[in-house]
Amino acid sequence: MVFFDIDGTLLDHDKRLPASAKEAILALKEAGHEIAFATGRSPFMLEPLRRELGIDSFVGFNGQYVMLHGKLIYTNPIPTEVIRSLSEYALHRGHPLVYLDAEGMRSSSRHHPYIEESIGTLQYPHPEYDPHFYADRDIYQTMLFCTGQDESGYIERFRELDFVRWHRLSADVLPFGGSKAQGIERFIAKLGFRREQVYAFGDNLNDLEMLQYVGHSVAMGNSPESVKKVARYITKDVSRDGIAYGLELVGLL
Repeated sequence: MVFFDIDGTLLDHDKRLPASAKEAILALKEAGHEIAFATGRSPFMLEPLRRELGIDSFVGFNGQYVMLHGKLIYTNPIPTEVIRSLSEYALHRGHPLVYLDAEGMRSSSRHHPYIEESIGTLQYPHPEYDPHFYADRDIYQTMLFCTGQDESGYIERFRELDFVRWHRLSADVLPFGGSKAQGIERFIAKLGFRREQVYAFGDNLNDLEMLQYVGHSVAMGNSPESVKKVARYITKDVSRDGIAYGLELVGLL
């Protein structure tokens, strides 16, 4: 069983899938290995890559939404009252939020440069304005847009939430204890895999729990040192055939 993060792991710094990575994934599938994404992205953000690679299993929203062979097997949305409280506090502090469900995302601000810069790195435009988007649907993840220094106030106030920074101006907001490892645990239990049979590739802070949980962890060469330290293996940069090299390094190809 092999899990792949997307941004900075499968997709390079220009959000492209290297040809060597595509060939490696298809070879893994041909060899009979079970393949899934493990990402902070929402399901609606995965469709192009899912179609290109023919993968219908994933751990999304950093573990809060798990799809196995096209069937939803686990969800863990943030309670509406918690999001309402977070929204009121963020509004008071002048920090915008973006709310994400399985089908889309909306912003608490009509326009904000922090959102534009951060979301732009994912090659998405500034989301549409709907400050009450969370009120009548399941929200699995929220993005908070502020500096790391400002984030500390949220961490102290909202103990029922986890804040995982993915950009200098933004952090993912999850239910407390939520992680890719949590989603993977439910995924492999359904299939009957042991942790020792599971491999995972990642490159960023939201991959830490996943890399510590699986039996065979691989950090991309472009990972920060904090991620490399917890991984069993370190492969090359994503733009230097890091996926193909890493799969050869661990003996899967």
